[in-house]
Parts: sequence; structure tokens; C-alpha cells
Amino acid sequence: MRRWIIAGGVVALAALSGSCTTMSKDECLAGAWGEKGYADGAAGYPMTRLDDHAKACAKFQVAPNPAAYESAREDGLRTYCTLRRGWEEGRSGNTYYGVCRPEEEAAFLPAYQDGRRLHDVEEAVSSAESALNSAEARIADREDKLEAKERELRGEGLTDEQKERVRDRINEVRGEIRQAHRAAREARDALDQAEWDLRRVRLDLTGRYPI
Repeated sequence: MRRWIIAGGVVALAALSGSCTTMSKDECLAGAWGEKGYADGAAGYPMTRLDDHAKACAKFQVAPNPAAYESAREDGLRTYCTLRRGWEEGRSGNTYYGVCRPEEEAAFLPAYQDGRRLHDVEEAVSSAESALNSAEARIADREDKLEAKERELRGEGLTDEQKERVRDRINEVRGEIRQAHRAAREARDALDQAEWDLRRVRLDLTGRYPI
């Protein structure tokens, strides 16, 4: 489990690093590396975060102070590597980068994993609800289209060729309605399962964390 968390964190961090600048010009010129290190530690960032800051500040000809950053980051990590923070991070679906010392991780990681369990089942409920709403909206939309096409077919002035095209479209819409009903049934089943999982996880965690 830990390997998966850390590996996922590396991927996420790489994506983050490539998509935004971690420090502004004013922050780089201020050179408050101790403050930045403490904030990064308190946020659970790995030491490689300093590389991102170095890249951000290089364009302003500013180099980081690794010693000041690392020392302050260690202080910040002490506020991060706690049971309560582990629960909060997992509950929020945040990535854990494997930054806690073994003696701290013994409390942090189980709480993180429990919080992540609850987060994931809640996400599954939300996803299933969204899928069901989408399928039901598609059913309603296609039923409206079917009614409109059936009215068109009953209208006057259509050639045989036009009637044939309308009939073909009616058959297509009926097929789309059947597909939407299947999707709705699958979504209802998924929602039932997700809600059952959520109840089970909540029951398992009751009394252990502020759910």
C-alpha cells in the first residue's frame, strides 16, 4: 500500500511541477527559505519540492538556501506527521509522499489509509449518482425525441422516402432509449453497492475519527 501511495505521489508531484510555478518573483527575491521550507513540510511535500522552487527562481537569478529550507521543513513535518493530520489528508483525498519518519508514520499512515478509504467510497457514491442522473436525463431526452418523431410520422405531406427515414430514426431512438435504461440499471446497481460500502466503512470507523 505504501509503495502505491508514494509512487502515486511522485507522479502527481511531477505533473504539478510541470504545470505551475511554485514561487513568485517576490517570494524568490525575498529569499525566505526557512519560511518556505516550514510551509512545505507542514503541507507534506518531499524534499524534491526544493528543486521546483529552484527552477521557479532561476529565471530571477536567485538560488535557494538548501540548509535553511531543509531544517525548517523538518520542523514543518512535525506538524504534518500526526494521526489527526493523517486522517485529514486521507479524508481529503490528498496524496501522501512518504515523508514521515517510521516512528511518526506508525500513527500517521493507518489514519491516512482509513481517511482515504472513506474518501474513496464517498467518491464512488458521487460517481454512481452522477452516472444515474446522466442516464435518466438521456432517457427523458430520447423519449421527447421519440414523441416528436412519432408526431412527425403522423403528419401530412411526407413522401414515402421521408416516412422511411423518420421510421429509421424512430428505431434508432428506441435503441438509444433501451441503452439508456441499461445504463440506468447498471448505475443503480453501482449506487446500491457504493452506498452499502459507505455504510460499512462508516460503521468500521465510528468512534475512531471525527466522521
